[in-house]
Amino acid sequence: MTVSLDDIQLAAERIRGAVIETPTLASRTLSEVTGADIVVKFENLQYTSSFKDRGALVRLLQLSDAERRGGVIAVSAGNHAQGVAYHAQRLGIPATIVMPVNTPYTKIGHTRGFGAKVLLHGENLVDCGPFANEIAAREGLVLIHPYNDEAIIAGQGTVALEMLAADPSLEVLVVPVGGGGLIAGCAVAAKALKPGIEVIGVESALYPSLHQVLTGTPPKPGRTTIADGIAVKSVGEIPLAIHRELVDDVMLVGEVDLERAICMYLEIEKTVAEGAGAASLAAVLSDSDRFRGRRTGLVLSGGNIDSRLLAQVVNRGLVRSGRILSLRVDITDVPGTLAHVANIIGACGGNIIEVRHQRLFTDIPARAAELDLMIETPDAESAGKMISRLGEGGYTVHVLSAASGAD
Repeated sequence: MTVSLDDIQLAAERIRGAVIETPTLASRTLSEVTGADIVVKFENLQYTSSFKDRGALVRLLQLSDAERRGGVIAVSAGNHAQGVAYHAQRLGIPATIVMPVNTPYTKIGHTRGFGAKVLLHGENLVDCGPFANEIAAREGLVLIHPYNDEAIIAGQGTVALEMLAADPSLEVLVVPVGGGGLIAGCAVAAKALKPGIEVIGVESALYPSLHQVLTGTPPKPGRTTIADGIAVKSVGEIPLAIHRELVDDVMLVGEVDLERAICMYLEIEKTVAEGAGAASLAAVLSDSDRFRGRRTGLVLSGGNIDSRLLAQVVNRGLVRSGRILSLRVDITDVPGTLAHVANIIGACGGNIIEVRHQRLFTDIPARAAELDLMIETPDAESAGKMISRLGEGGYTVHVLSAASGAD
């Protein structure tokens, strides 16, 4: 194997003091919800809000003096870009980052804020690669690969090193998988320190690159997923060799479980997780029997999620839980009817946040109308009671949205 426990322990020594030793904390509430004995590693609390700080720094520290003066280049649309840019700035190393043209401006802005030169090229990371290689060759820059690099893998492995030092009783380690550097490093460290521990990778079901390779499933193109940080076309060759030897299984999770996990971290742990960062919790939610009663370590790998997307995920979660309800109520179009409907809703604990009368674009009788209502409710039980009470009041109610568990 190309990466050893000694490499990871050396990496830990080299980054000590420059990278945050993030908390490894048991979660009583998540344990009660899932039935597993949950311990969370909060890598979203790194300075750039991602575990990528670790591997990036280890790789930069290995540069020769000449390579430092010449500078580095990386391809990334997010976390790796910020990790390389931040630590390159700290060390006085010129950094160039190639990003796709459609990268959200906040990520571009953060990367430039760390002093990196940002070049926008192509529609995706696949397009960026050859362009970055051309620049590296022309300008004599060192390419810092996000995952297919022994130093990067050793750096990421310090996550598991810290987890097992903080909680040696861990029985299972659940790790998000993109290009594979994080789980490769974690698997090397965890299996060396505790051979009986189970190491499980997690991919989005819409981007199952490693799962396809390990199971011999014919490759299929990935689709848009909220876990964009692990939406990688193919796993690196170096981490793949480690996966084959040390990773026990790779689970696939759907978008609904990913969104539920993001909401749970926000509501229960009061912390922000991006889609990829929430993947390990999503795996436990998707198959709770597998983890029930087991001391389960979850790597919350990052928290870089766009605020608008986070707001959308939260609102969708409220809809699924029945705490936001969309109803259409058939009424007689006479004075006082709206007030009567509102009173019934209020008596059941509901709060009307949007209302619209529909009189024209409908086939109901001319003396009737439709009320389209968006309502906040305390919980799904209150929502059900509200719908029943409206029916008892003589109104026909059509539920336009309610709790759903479908992907």
